[in-house]
Amino acid sequence: MLNNGMTIDISRPWARTSPTAAGFAGGYFTVTNKAHEADRLVGAESPAAAKIEIHGIKVVGSGITMKPMEKGLGLPPDTAITLKPRGYHLWIELKAPLAQGQKVPVTLTFEKAGTRSIELTVEAPGKIGNDAMDEGQPG
Repeated sequence: MLNNGMTIDISRPWARTSPTAAGFAGGYFTVTNKAHEADRLVGAESPAAAKIEIHGIKVVGSGITMKPMEKGLGLPPDTAITLKPRGYHLWIELKAPLAQGQKVPVTLTFEKAGTRSIELTVEAPGKIGNDAMDEGQPG
């Protein structure tokens, strides 16, 4: 577990490229707000990315809708939130393709806790439930 401060913990940071949207990847991890007050993940940047957005996904039947979270991701006190495929995630517009096993440095910005540096480990595309990542929208 990475702990660059007393109030925010980041565990299992990873990423995978999107087979349906060339030049993009999803970034995932569990963020735990150990503080007694709410915080908010408001941004992210990386030298490997032209742009990173915090996205949410709404699953409706077999379809999904993905959109940027303009105000960031709220982190209630004493709560862990997992960013994962088909859920909250970082939507990364890549400057160059990623390779499995590569480490991608990312700086996360929190409203109250400041910045935290993490490394996303690139994993191979895989299944989410019964759906393969290459069968639908990226996430």
